[in-house]
Amino acid sequence: MTKILQIKSSIFTAGGQSGQLADAFVKNLVAQNPGSEVVVRDFTKETVPHLDEARFMSFLSKPEERSAEQKAIVAYSDALIKELKDADVIVLALPMYNLGVPSNLKAYFDHIARVGETFKYTETGPQGLVSGKKVYVIATRGGRYQGTPYDTQTGYINVFFGLIGITDVEFVYAEGLNMGEEPKATALASAHAELAIKAA
Repeated sequence: MTKILQIKSSIFTAGGQSGQLADAFVKNLVAQNPGSEVVVRDFTKETVPHLDEARFMSFLSKPEERSAEQKAIVAYSDALIKELKDADVIVLALPMYNLGVPSNLKAYFDHIARVGETFKYTETGPQGLVSGKKVYVIATRGGRYQGTPYDTQTGYINVFFGLIGITDVEFVYAEGLNMGEEPKATALASAHAELAIKAA
């Protein structure tokens, strides 16, 4: 049975364009892999707290010395990590806001990137502890930024997943969504077609 983790990072409760593309893609994946289990992590339904001193120190503290509050903080992070580790396929719906990733996604990353849990430090640098995952990133943008210095997302996402050991990452882009109805329709149709091929 294939386990799919779908991450929706749009600020829009209806999912936004990235979420709608991801929904269609996951539906196709399930159709191609009957019996698949899908877990949806939608940040509009459950906001991931941003990293602060209390949370960071909770992660660093020794298990036997944690307060009840610290144990709850770590347990929340542990649950997110388990969700990630249990998945075979990760589908990340990724809109671009002000040339970066949504802040709720950064908060999520801060909870799943933990030393000793998803990566460790070695003499030659960090080594990921999560492997055997396939990631599909569905990147939607109002303008056209792919391949330019304004695309801060692609490199960051690749480096982050590489940090925790996931290197099989594919991107599908839908750009120019705020540049008129015709460019928007063309970009979405192209993204749907590319995703349909990947799901087959």
